[in-house]
Amino acid sequence: KVAALLPKARKAAIISDTNVAPLYAAKLQASLEEAGLVVHKVVIEAGEQSKNMQVLSDVLEQLAAAGLTRTDVVLTLGGGVVGDLGGFAAASFMRGIAFVQIPTSLLAQIDSSVGGKVAVDLKAGKNLAGAFYQPKMVLIDPDVLETLPDRYVTDLLATLSTRFLHDGLAEAIKYGCIKDAALFEKIAGYTDDAALLADIDSVVATCCAIKARIVEQDEFDTGLRMLLNFGHTLGHAVEQHFGYSCFTHGEGVAIGMYQLTKRTEELGMTAPGSAERIKSVLEKYNLPLTTGVEKAQLLDTMARDKKKNGNSITLIILQQIGEGVLQKVDWQEVPKYLG
Repeated sequence: KVAALLPKARKAAIISDTNVAPLYAAKLQASLEEAGLVVHKVVIEAGEQSKNMQVLSDVLEQLAAAGLTRTDVVLTLGGGVVGDLGGFAAASFMRGIAFVQIPTSLLAQIDSSVGGKVAVDLKAGKNLAGAFYQPKMVLIDPDVLETLPDRYVTDLLATLSTRFLHDGLAEAIKYGCIKDAALFEKIAGYTDDAALLADIDSVVATCCAIKARIVEQDEFDTGLRMLLNFGHTLGHAVEQHFGYSCFTHGEGVAIGMYQLTKRTEELGMTAPGSAERIKSVLEKYNLPLTTGVEKAQLLDTMARDKKKNGNSITLIILQQIGEGVLQKVDWQEVPKYLG
């Protein structure tokens, strides 16, 4: 498929991480070589800590050393970190070469691989250096989600594999909250993870369709697309506060969704019972509701959020489950939305 899409390509770079590369990189490399491409692998350390300018620079140097040209292609094989960093490398190298997303985590499959946002983190905040750069193709295989346990030490298999599945599910819950009450109820209704995985194709397809419709209307995130950031303003601040070592991205989003909705419900902006419904589904999938940190400590990080313009910030607020709206708020008023 890649060779047919990019007939002038002679070389391909697979960007992956230390968790995913041992599982899938060899198979992908063999497939590309069968299509006549010369393949170079770039493997970064797994985890959000690798999503920075230093690792990006190293990846770009490796692309240059491999002799890739503007007609060649980058393939990102991994979760959100690999897709974001690898996509930004593709956008930057020679002012832009083609790239293909192959997401292997639920979070990446339903959210970060679709829409063309690529970025790395700065010390000042998450995703503050990046670009809008669309992949030529996104290849999603939900079956790879069943290999998540193979990534971890034996005595942590059950706990961690479940955690990272639920991490991605937080983004699916977000889609239900802002645009699709039926999706929200479906996720709330699964009896266990086995039932979820049995129907995961449907969940992935629904989430991708929602995001595609929104991105088609607002590719560069100046209006409607901001809805996709429900829970993210506080969530990103939580991730950064703990140095990306305590809460995963999805866990941060879960905290942000619940805490904001609880407060907007108290302010009369959200239909009664909405926060409790969100709390119920988050607890069902062992997603956190709070950080144990005073929210005032997170305000400085939130002040550097990309949705802040001048002295105001756009918050994403639910009127009810399935209906999110954008609310421009004066920065001085933000603390009241944190409780």
